[in-house]
Amino acid sequence: MRIALPGVDLRGRCRAPVPALVLALGLAFGIALAAGPVDAARPAGRDAQTMRGTPDSALAPRSVELVRAGDQKLARGEHQAAIDSYETALAVDPRNVKAYLGLARASEALGLPGKAIRFYREALAIDPNDVLAIEAQGLAYLERGARGRAEANLERLRRICAAPCPAAERLATAMARGGAVAAAAPKPDAPEVSKR
Repeated sequence: MRIALPGVDLRGRCRAPVPALVLALGLAFGIALAAGPVDAARPAGRDAQTMRGTPDSALAPRSVELVRAGDQKLARGEHQAAIDSYETALAVDPRNVKAYLGLARASEALGLPGKAIRFYREALAIDPNDVLAIEAQGLAYLERGARGRAEANLERLRRICAAPCPAAERLATAMARGGAVAAAAPKPDAPEVSKR
């Protein structure tokens, strides 16, 4: 059974002449739409603001509360409960850098530096200049034995942070000691974590 379409003969060819220019323009327009904007890596305007670190006042209040609860749970050594709080905070507001940092600290407390590095990477994707995240990621790299990456983080800290930069100094000290003090770096706004 053949279905007859208006303007198309039985062999599937178009009966009306279609100029090649119209086809070429349509094809080019379709490809351009599929490819998206030329400079998609650098969003402009309001989107650029959301890519940077977001102050707590701009985040969903529930997300901020959940991060605080996660910090308290992590301080008590309740690692999985803290992880649950941080993950819920991210579900409420995925721009919450502190939630990613909390997940990274909890992963380190559980002895999972590779997972911690991934969470630091997520935090840095939101705020590339977060000094504490760069330092902590460098320390996690040292713990994993990735000295070259830790050195790259140290150089990045030195470019971003005005001298004297305590974060850069702590990372440099840890590197000089061979990474032995990776877990000893203080993290402001973060509770002390005991490994159990």
